Amino acid sequence: MNTLELIPSDAATQTPVGLQVVALANDADPSTLALAGVDRIELNFPKFTDGRAFSQAYLLRRRLDFKGDIRATGDVLVDQLLQMQRSGFSSAVLRADQNLAHAQRQLAHFAGFYQGDAAQPQPHFTARGATA
Repeated sequence: MNTLELIPSDAATQTPVGLQVVALANDADPSTLALAGVDRIELNFPKFTDGRAFSQAYLLRRRLDFKGDIRATGDVLVDQLLQMQRSGFSSAVLRADQNLAHAQRQLAHFAGFYQGDAAQPQPHFTARGATA
């Protein structure tokens, strides 16, 4: 199930008035954030090989129970989207050279996963009707 909102780089807009957004450096500890009133946390991928934002997103969703938007920004490639979704990101601004149609197909490629993740914590085998 696709839960990741894809945003083309040319459609990334200014933050709406009244929306509280925090941009978290990728070397910062998410547990130091005051999350009360925060609507969106932007996690940056300075280059596609720097995956620290994956860990930050997972910590925000699972350990800190952040319910708002966690947005991936920076060097966001189609190849990373599935893992972003599974790590807890809810939106991603694609790098300018990334194709939106390819990104949507990437997210639709798998219907589900056996193991749990930040988006769906329960493993597949515990689903209703599953037998041991």
